[in-house]
Amino acid sequence: MKTFSAKPQEVQHDWVVVDATDKVLGRLAAAIAHRLRGKHKAIYTPHVDTGDYIVVVNVDKLRVTGNKAEDKKYYSHTGYPGGINETNFTKLQQRFPGRILEKAVKGMLPKGPLGYAMLKKMKCYAGAAHPHTAQQPKSLEI
Repeated sequence: MKTFSAKPQEVQHDWVVVDATDKVLGRLAAAIAHRLRGKHKAIYTPHVDTGDYIVVVNVDKLRVTGNKAEDKKYYSHTGYPGGINETNFTKLQQRFPGRILEKAVKGMLPKGPLGYAMLKKMKCYAGAAHPHTAQQPKSLEI
């Protein structure tokens, strides 16, 4: 029996909605990365993007355990010498609600063009509304 290898034009990408209300950041990010890669499908092929589109709503209601809300640090750099910025989880979540989940999922995906394409299939929204109703996404409980 020959090994099956999915071809990019044969893959069907589904749309899924995930509600992030009161979900723990790392566990949610791991489940989303798993679906973005397509590892939940029987046709999973490492060098082909077999994953689904994921719409995450209520990312402003994500939570972390322990003291991470104040202790966890996020860094960014302006590109200029001495231009490093540091902020904690609470401040970053208030300012850019979706960025925390994007950074967590990005670290769990492969690096390179394939991983960047997978990350673009995740859409994060702070409220309960999203503009992807035309795709008829299915609800997913994580």
